[in-house]
Amino acid sequence: MKAREGDLLRDLNGIIFDVKGLVHPPNEIIAFPRFIPDQHGNRRHKGIVYSKVYSISERFKFLEQSFPKYIAYDPFFDEKLCKIPLENVRQHYKPVSYLRRLRKSRTLDTLEKKAVEFFQVLKANSKVPWDRMGISGSLLARLHTPRSDIDPIIYGSENCRRVYSVLQEMLKKKDSPFKPYIREDLKALYNFRSKDTYMDFEDFVSVESRKVLQGKFMGRDYFVRFVKDWSEVNEKYGDVRYSNSGYAKIEATIADDSESIFTLCTYGIEDVRIIEGSKLQPIQEIASFRGRFCEQAKTGETVIAQGKVERVTEIKQNREHYRLLIGNKPSDYMVLVGQS
Repeated sequence: MKAREGDLLRDLNGIIFDVKGLVHPPNEIIAFPRFIPDQHGNRRHKGIVYSKVYSISERFKFLEQSFPKYIAYDPFFDEKLCKIPLENVRQHYKPVSYLRRLRKSRTLDTLEKKAVEFFQVLKANSKVPWDRMGISGSLLARLHTPRSDIDPIIYGSENCRRVYSVLQEMLKKKDSPFKPYIREDLKALYNFRSKDTYMDFEDFVSVESRKVLQGKFMGRDYFVRFVKDWSEVNEKYGDVRYSNSGYAKIEATIADDSESIFTLCTYGIEDVRIIEGSKLQPIQEIASFRGRFCEQAKTGETVIAQGKVERVTEIKQNREHYRLLIGNKPSDYMVLVGQS
């Protein structure tokens, strides 16, 4: 079984996990609980009531208390991760297959109809093939509520860049069904995200207000995730070792933002100054597995960022460098200089 970012898995206990990244250990999938069976929850599918788990700390707490066997130290990522053995997977939810199913269905609810219309507009303007687009999130799990977001996912670098260009244009047009977030929308988003990513509100607004991957479609929130295709993933599990090398706050200039729209997002950096923490060089990139750090800065801009320092060792090539990984802790952040 090949699973990737945006896919969902249901295990033998009925827990629904979201898959993280594109590189996984043999016979295991790195994934974290997203929807858990809970008689006090507000979501229901096939007679089972679920609640949604949001923050990383909540997810780990749930596993530690109820399913500690899923938490294991990984020697190549050098941290504790949630790993689901393939033998424990009862169902594999695939975004492309689900979108295909919705397009054929004649009995869609309001959110499902809007999701299909979202893709119809993107398809008409970008010419991206249907089999390179899918739906993730609560819709994919069949656990959405009337207030749920649309979580589109696009596969393949070229397809992603075409969709990005379409969204850029759509957000500028007055008669477009796509609308950028206004300050009121950003306040609601800030209140949600600040639960596990601490950041000043004005800093948040200055960065988030210019992002293309998020907004409203016909009044409904959406966040588009861009994922590399399988043919573009050269790294296999064990090819690279990521060693925990401390925690640091740095100032740096963005040298390359071309990979900032993808999950995993990366930023090539230069002129790095270590403000606090591990004084290791060369730190050549800032990376994050979390969509909230996509489009965080542009080439030429100077940023202050704080996160985990990792030594990245390409084993076969016998090369190494350092990167700053952000998004695992509430204290991780990345803002433009001129802010705090």
